[in-house]
Amino acid sequence: MACLSPSQLQKFQEDGFLVLEGFLSADECAAMQQRIGELVADMDVPVHYRIEFSTQEDEQLRTKGQGNKDYFLSSGDKIRFFFEKGVFDKKGNFLVPPEKSVNKIGHALHAYDPVFRSVTYSPKVQALAKSLGFQMPVVVQSMYIFKQPHFGGEVTPHQDSTFLHTEPLGRLLGIWIAVEDATLENGCLWFIPGSHTGGVSRRLVRTPAGSKPDISFLGSEPVRDASLFVPTPVRRGDLVLIHGEVVHKSEQNLSDHSRHAYTFHLMESLGTVWSPENWLQPTAELPFPPLYT
Repeated sequence: MACLSPSQLQKFQEDGFLVLEGFLSADECAAMQQRIGELVADMDVPVHYRIEFSTQEDEQLRTKGQGNKDYFLSSGDKIRFFFEKGVFDKKGNFLVPPEKSVNKIGHALHAYDPVFRSVTYSPKVQALAKSLGFQMPVVVQSMYIFKQPHFGGEVTPHQDSTFLHTEPLGRLLGIWIAVEDATLENGCLWFIPGSHTGGVSRRLVRTPAGSKPDISFLGSEPVRDASLFVPTPVRRGDLVLIHGEVVHKSEQNLSDHSRHAYTFHLMESLGTVWSPENWLQPTAELPFPPLYT
């Protein structure tokens, strides 16, 4: 089973991230890729919902129409498609093959898709959470990230707790699984080791009902010393544990190879308040499901 050793646990607590090699088999990765291929082949996204996904702050807050923003803000309990920049013409028609256009699929694959549900709630993942001390973990969101060849966008330095805030902090954990090799060339993750101990510098919050825009940032992302980032290339099937407050990023993918990954977030629900200002909220249709089945 996927239990952490004391030395692995110590390294995660010191660095705020940890690579677990060979967590999933090649067959398990292939099953996810096959399922994603089916979802993309069947995707039918209305033109006015074709929303380009960006991690640039000003682009996140700019709306190209309220429908776009609602499509994102109401995606927490659905399986929805978000696209790379520059893949549509002015009328919303695809400029590249649709399967090359998708940035990510989110945010409830773990709840509604049998293949991703079986990965998320696997005995291996449950054992991993137990060895990290989680008592009542819930799954708050999931995403399949494509990092398309040649134009898979960069993800600027950030902390996951900027977007998924808890009180107290330290209750959020990202599980990031490489479905394909993640290399220096195709946009692997980079971390600042130990950066998870300084709190959160910026928060994305929903603004009060009826106000515009409907989300805004509190605080600002400090300029990070680029030399502090450590690249973390991983092989297909490897898993990366990501503390909710560790600073990480990924570069643009200019290579010929995509960098598929499946990622989801766990929260220790015991003694934790999920911020009512987070963009993502549990719904009547999908309360945050418990990890331990």
